[in-house]
Amino acid sequence: MATLIRSLSSLSRSSSKSSCLAARLGGARSLATESKSIRRTGLYDFHIENGAKMVPFAGYSMPLTYGDVGQVASHHHVRNEAGLFDVGHMVQTTFRGPTATAFLEHLTPSSLSSLPAYTSTLSVLVNPQGGIIDDTVITKHSSNAFYVVTNAGRRDEDLPWFTTQLEKWNSPEGPGGKEGPVEMEVMEDWGLIAIQGPQAASYLQSLTSYDLRELTFGKSAYVPIEGFNLHVARGGYTGEDGFEISIPPSHTVEVAKLLHKSPVQLAGLAARDSLRLEAGMCLYGNDLDESTSPVEAGLSWVIGKDRKETGGFIGADEVLRQLKEGPTRRRVGFIVEGAPARQGAKIFAPSSPEPIGTITSGIPSPTLSKNIAMGYVQSGHHKKGTQVEVEVRGKRQPAVVTPMPFIKPRYWRG
Repeated sequence: MATLIRSLSSLSRSSSKSSCLAARLGGARSLATESKSIRRTGLYDFHIENGAKMVPFAGYSMPLTYGDVGQVASHHHVRNEAGLFDVGHMVQTTFRGPTATAFLEHLTPSSLSSLPAYTSTLSVLVNPQGGIIDDTVITKHSSNAFYVVTNAGRRDEDLPWFTTQLEKWNSPEGPGGKEGPVEMEVMEDWGLIAIQGPQAASYLQSLTSYDLRELTFGKSAYVPIEGFNLHVARGGYTGEDGFEISIPPSHTVEVAKLLHKSPVQLAGLAARDSLRLEAGMCLYGNDLDESTSPVEAGLSWVIGKDRKETGGFIGADEVLRQLKEGPTRRRVGFIVEGAPARQGAKIFAPSSPEPIGTITSGIPSPTLSKNIAMGYVQSGHHKKGTQVEVEVRGKRQPAVVTPMPFIKPRYWRG
């Protein structure tokens, strides 16, 4: 999934240009999917009614922009007011059983045993070589029940992986067979909506008697919203305060219409991508893949303190080795002079003929009015302020290693 948004407003003027942007957002695989197999979220008709430009993304037909609202305008609206995103393409799954905590700690390096109830954590599924199968958000409801959200573009890899690992776990010789099995349920066709921005909380508060001030960043609860009892998690993918709301299939359209009122504006993939890159967040398939470890990706913080000592998760040998010895490359941010650096652009040390890394995501930042990017460089070139050069259209341009996030997050922490 690429992240490179070229001149935001102009790209959405025609369907062909929208498809080009979708290719950068969703990668060749999503566009190669035959039209007959393209899936739709429960809000497809809602998007069409609201003038959405629909494009293939991660196997789904998803809104890129709406009407004559360009990507930059939509981006700014979320930063300054509030935006509503359909993220129903994401895979929502529940795991239940006496050994559910141990099972998920087997698949991830997170410390889920000590995670409080109704608290979420970003995590990663790790393969035996220490690479990232997918990034995920895990919400603990109890020691026996978890709600897990994974990427739509990894559905065909994640679900078989879960199934295979469950079969081993629940076998007579496995922990589940001895101490209690784990059951997995994929929440097919459930809606998932993200309302993001500085006015998101005040608008949502007007629809519920629940005191949202108690729902701090990373917490979740079942919240009554105009007669609906919905799972609401405080967090998101933009760097702004906001919420992700899981909705039963029969109510998804009603809830979307309820939330789509001023100051909340519909926002699509184009704005979502530029917002997340300003917030320094990874997009799987571009900034993360199965050959990249959480240590290389700068995600060592998702590895629990106790897990760093005891391991016990798939891929632990390689991940713990990298923690001890250091990785050979690291994900870092850049401010780039001149033209924006796009995915795949080579990174060089000044005057060096050999590349030291590659850009994985890059855009002109609507908020900063600068070209920002992230990518991987050889260790030793990763420190803040390091001067590098990025090859754009055959010419090298100056760039400087810059801490991420590029903007200050505004999460509600109470």
